[in-house]
Amino acid sequence: MYAILDIETTGLSPSAEKITEIAIFIHDGKKVVDRFSTLLNPEKKIPYRIIQMTGINNQMVEHAPKFYEVAKRIVELTDNKIVVGHNVRFDYGFIRNEFKSLGFDFQRKTIDTVKLSRKLIPGKPSYSLGKLCQSLGIEDHSRHRAEGDALATVKLFEMLLSIDRDQLETDKKGKLNGYNKSLVEGLPKAAGVYYFYNKSGELIYVGKSINIHDRVLSHLNNNLHKKAVRMKNEMAEVDFQLTGNELVALLLESAEIKKHQPLYNRAQRRTYFNYGLYPFTDENGYTNLKVIRILDELNPVYTYGSSHEGKEHLTRLTEEFGLCQKLCGLYDTKGSCFQFQIHQCEGACIGKEEPESYNRKVGDALENYHFGKQNFFVVEQGRSEDEKAIVKVENGKYIGFGFVGLNGQTDELNGFHECIRPQKDNREVRQIINSFLRKNNNKNLIPF
Repeated sequence: MYAILDIETTGLSPSAEKITEIAIFIHDGKKVVDRFSTLLNPEKKIPYRIIQMTGINNQMVEHAPKFYEVAKRIVELTDNKIVVGHNVRFDYGFIRNEFKSLGFDFQRKTIDTVKLSRKLIPGKPSYSLGKLCQSLGIEDHSRHRAEGDALATVKLFEMLLSIDRDQLETDKKGKLNGYNKSLVEGLPKAAGVYYFYNKSGELIYVGKSINIHDRVLSHLNNNLHKKAVRMKNEMAEVDFQLTGNELVALLLESAEIKKHQPLYNRAQRRTYFNYGLYPFTDENGYTNLKVIRILDELNPVYTYGSSHEGKEHLTRLTEEFGLCQKLCGLYDTKGSCFQFQIHQCEGACIGKEEPESYNRKVGDALENYHFGKQNFFVVEQGRSEDEKAIVKVENGKYIGFGFVGLNGQTDELNGFHECIRPQKDNREVRQIINSFLRKNNNKNLIPF
C-alpha cells in the first residue's frame, strides 16, 4: 500500500517554514482507495511570493486546522504504507519536522517518483512535476496546489507501475537494505550536485561533480579514510540536481552546504581552493599581501585553485588600486619595486608613502574589488542541448542563477533577468565566480 502525497508550504526550509496544505491519496497498487486533503493554518504569515505561486493566502488558512489537529489522521493514513512523492524528500522532511515539534518521531519508507522517472523514462529535458506531466500527457489542473499535484503524482506513479512494476519492487528493497551498489543506478554522467541521505531521511553530505555517476561511485569505493567509510556505511539514498556545468554546480553546492550544514560537510576542508590571499603587517606598519597555500588556522581574504591564479589576481589588484608589487610579494627586490620606477606605485616599498595612506588603498582593494565589471551575466551550458545556464552579478554582487531555453526570443537579456532564482551573496560565491572568470578569460561574460 502506498500513501501518495503532496504539500504546500510557506517556504523551502523545514526547520524555519510550515505546511499550508496537504493532500494524501492511498493507493493499493491498482487504484486509489482513500484520500485526505485540507488547508492548514501555518501559524505564520505566508510570504507574497508564495501566495503568487500557490494562490494560498493568509485569509484562506486563517480558520483552517493547525497541523497538530490533523496529525493523528496523517499517522493513521500512512501507517504501514510507503510514502510516495515527487521529490519526496521535500514533503517527507516537512512532515517529519512538523511531527518532531509535537514530540513524535514520524518515520516511513519512501519512494521518489523523480528518481523512479529518471530510471524508467530517461532522456527527458526536465523532471519537474509540471514539465514531466506535460510531456507525458498527464493533466494537472491545479498546479502548485497539494491535491492537484498529488493527483498528478498518482497518475505518474500508475504510469511508472505499468512500465516496470519489478523496478518499483527493487527500489523498495533497496531502501530497506541500506548501502548497496544500486545507489548509483540511474545517476547521470553529467554535471550537478548530489545528496547523500541516511536511512532516517537525514541529509548527511552534499557534493558536486562534472560526472555525478562516477563521483558517487568513487565515494562507494573509498576505503582509505575512517570518515569516508563511516559516511559510505550510513548512505541509504542518493539524489541529485543537474546543473549542466561546473560553475553552477559549485555555486549550488556552496549554497546547499550553508543551508543544510550536513554532518559530513561540517568543518570540511575545501579541495577546490588550495591557495589563499593573506594580509599581514610588516615591521614598518605596512599591510603586505601574499598568496600561499591555504592555512587551516587562518581565513584567507580570497581563495584560488592555484598559485598562478592567485598571483594573476594580485597583479590586477596592484594595477587597479596602485598597490606596491614588492609589498604584494610580486617583485623581489631590496630597493623600490618596478611599479615605482614607472610611477604607478607611490613608494610604500621604500618608505616614501606613509603606512596609513597605503593601508587605506589595501583596505579598499580587499573590500571593494569583487569583479572586474559591476553588472554582467555568465552564460554556460544548461542541463540539455537546448538550454543555457545563466549566472547574474549586479552592482558587484552575486544575485543568483537560472536556466533559460533557446527558444529564439528576441529580448534575450530580458529572458536572462527573468529566469534567475535568487541566491545569497557572500565571499565564497564571489570567489567561485572570480576564479571561474579568471580561468576562462571572461569567456561567455555578457555585460548589461
